[in-house]
Amino acid sequence: MQRRDFLGLAGATALSPLLGPVWAARAEGPPRRLVVVMLRGAVDGLNVVVPHGEAAYYEARPTIAIQKPGSDTGALALDGHFGLHPALAPLLPLWTDKKLAFIHAAGSPDPSRSHFDAQLYIENGTPGRGTTPDGWMNRLLAALPGPRNPTDALSVGPVLPYIFKGREAVANLPLGAKAAQPMAIDRPDVASAFDKLYAGNDRQSEIYRQGRAARTQLVADMGSEEQKMADNGAPPAEGYPAIAERLAQLVTQDKHIRLVFVSLGGWDTHARQGNDKGQLAERLKALGTGLATLAHGLGPDWNDTVVAVVSEFGRTVHENGNGGTDHGHGNVIWVLGGPVRGGKIYGEWPGLGAAQLYQGRDLAVTTDYRHPLAAIAERHLRLDDKALTKIFPGMPSARGNFADILAA
Repeated sequence: MQRRDFLGLAGATALSPLLGPVWAARAEGPPRRLVVVMLRGAVDGLNVVVPHGEAAYYEARPTIAIQKPGSDTGALALDGHFGLHPALAPLLPLWTDKKLAFIHAAGSPDPSRSHFDAQLYIENGTPGRGTTPDGWMNRLLAALPGPRNPTDALSVGPVLPYIFKGREAVANLPLGAKAAQPMAIDRPDVASAFDKLYAGNDRQSEIYRQGRAARTQLVADMGSEEQKMADNGAPPAEGYPAIAERLAQLVTQDKHIRLVFVSLGGWDTHARQGNDKGQLAERLKALGTGLATLAHGLGPDWNDTVVAVVSEFGRTVHENGNGGTDHGHGNVIWVLGGPVRGGKIYGEWPGLGAAQLYQGRDLAVTTDYRHPLAAIAERHLRLDDKALTKIFPGMPSARGNFADILAA
């Protein structure tokens, strides 16, 4: 194969199956990190952060409501109005330590209830506009100051998600058994041939060499223990604790990792959702355990890490006839980490009265999901307004009080 023919397959992305991780070099800079966890399928935020102070919540959910704090199966008290799903008990110490906060009634201003469209808008950062060619985390990666390093960004999973799509090359790391398995490029004869093919100073050669360096580094970081993990690809929430443990090890070993994206499936609870027990509770327990594992495993690096948990939209206020909930609108964003000013529910709570519901059925969105993410980029990653307008083009300028959610 001629070099020009190989490049013609798909540009830089053609290297991905051969190299595994492919990276563009970026800045060392201060070791401040952002981890974004996306719950695909639309988690029921009303049963995550429970508005137990509203009678309308219990009227709308006769079989799946989480009981008030104080009972054995009740919510864990956060404040006088909200409580945490009991399955998330592993996270309560973070709330007590003021390292966990929630933003309720948050979401996309676009009204779509399509999983495909809503996830696209969360990932491309332009609600209602599906033609945006790249994802906001790729634009964020491009905006990070300083020289590049091969391991700036990490996407956990075998397929590049839209949120990382764009000009900046990003690795897809399964964090499963296949992540460290030998690949064609690991064979000396193949490596030597491609090293000669990409020995120039052009952009494609640079990307190839960066990808080679990143794969070598990450496989060394993972070591033989990685072989013991199941290769979930895009895993359900039940696989998250093991992924979080391995991710913490990677981050503590490689101080250059600054952006991480993980997505977890299984949150589309149209039937048999349950209350303190059931399928939602089981997934929340795994998620909470995983987030607590990540916080503990990072050790001192937790002080420089912010984790944001998002989902494409919320679910209906009223339960349906199958003991579940349907596609809704407003939801809850989770923010946790060493720099977080937590122990507080942020955002404007619109209420669950009939007149307060969006289209008569859903929790209204009072916080554009981009505003807290922009605040994290600005305050934690130290980006200016010019960079933010590129990361979230068309974002309304009013950002509320979300700068207060992080320490300087």
